[in-house]
Amino acid sequence: MNAPRHLAGQGPAWLAELQSSLRLGGPLILTNLAQIALLTTNLIYMGRLGKDELAAGSLSASLYQAFMIFSMGLVSAVIPMLATTLGRRLRDVREVQQIIRHGLLTALLITLPAWVLLWHAQEILVLMKQDPAVAARSVTYMHALQWALLPYLGYIVLRSFLAAMEKPGWTLLIAVLAIGVNALLGWVLVFGKLGLPAMGLRGAGLATTLSSLFMFAGLCMVVLRDPRFRRYYLFDRVWHWDLKRLWQMWKLGIPIAITFTLETLVFYAAIMMMGVIGKSELAAHAIAMQISSVSYMVPLGFSQVATIRVGLAAGRVDPLGARRAGWIAYFLGVGFMGLAALVFWIAPLSLISLFLDLDLPENQAVIPLAISFLALAALFQLSDGAQAVAAGMLRGLHDTRTPMLLALVGYWVLGVPTGALLAFQAGMGGVGIWIGLVTGLSIVAVLLTLRWVRASRRLARKRPARS
Repeated sequence: MNAPRHLAGQGPAWLAELQSSLRLGGPLILTNLAQIALLTTNLIYMGRLGKDELAAGSLSASLYQAFMIFSMGLVSAVIPMLATTLGRRLRDVREVQQIIRHGLLTALLITLPAWVLLWHAQEILVLMKQDPAVAARSVTYMHALQWALLPYLGYIVLRSFLAAMEKPGWTLLIAVLAIGVNALLGWVLVFGKLGLPAMGLRGAGLATTLSSLFMFAGLCMVVLRDPRFRRYYLFDRVWHWDLKRLWQMWKLGIPIAITFTLETLVFYAAIMMMGVIGKSELAAHAIAMQISSVSYMVPLGFSQVATIRVGLAAGRVDPLGARRAGWIAYFLGVGFMGLAALVFWIAPLSLISLFLDLDLPENQAVIPLAISFLALAALFQLSDGAQAVAAGMLRGLHDTRTPMLLALVGYWVLGVPTGALLAFQAGMGGVGIWIGLVTGLSIVAVLLTLRWVRASRRLARKRPARS
């Protein structure tokens, strides 16, 4: 039987797309892992300071991440805009400059109010019914960490350019170097090494701020000196802004930012509820969430691959290429999360020991809670991977508003209320909160995947561009 005409000879094309996705995805995933390692290193150091410091630091880290994720979502509009532009015409210097210029402006505009709010983190945490003593201790970390936001967003804008150019190697190198910089600075500043005084939580925040400055400065040097990127003159007329173009970016970026925030605030709400239950539950939750965050960096990388590869194909009017790119990224991301789930089930103590000394008496109440939370985290690995990559596929088509609404329904209409009901009304405590997380992620994953299925079918019916 002959294959349908639109699928004839597609085997080599799928293989080529798989190879391209892996080449692009590898450095992006490692870059994401390197970036999460910055805050993970801080949590490891804070865990060595004690359970109270870990609980306080995790509160500040989660609040900071909520602001960071919204801001990062807003500037993430740079990726699909660049991908579509470069897919249409690789040497469109003027348009690339405009996108980068307004991406950097967006970073500045969103950071200023965020800094003001984060400076008052203690009052925010107390309003959220957190222990006043823990909230007071947590701002020691926040008042040093919050200044990392602007250089980090600048780094994200420049990283997006290199990723859309499918040249992510430099971003990986700089992110890996930043791990070493952060680890060294944290060791020196947190514990008072090399003759400096021990700064505790404040030292951990300062180390991350300095590491973020290092990352942004490093990518600035790359785009200014590497001939492949220098020809775009990214900082030429950087102060020439256009409100219409800024609004175009925000029109695409605001739904992305809200979607990111809806997901992030689900986890932050879980932390707030854990804080109400008790310090041991909060510490155990912080460990389980940090481990889950590390595994999530892989589907997040394939989500970025999907946005770039789908956007490039859409820019050159290649609908079948866009469909291939999306599905390959999807199965790579979900497949990895299946393996991560197995590790969570098989070796929970090995993972927990990275954050806590298993032999200390004061940690014994935390360990069984962390094991149970990790078992539930394993359940949502597939859903977490599916929703992340599906959202990236849709962003490649500049489809951001409907995914935002689907996230609202899944996370906040169904997920969070389920967790709160089970935790406080059914008496399930922290386990009930994690069941709510699993519920919300699974619903969003199904809804976003179904939307891509419909979009991919429409793409398949379109006539491909001539190569």
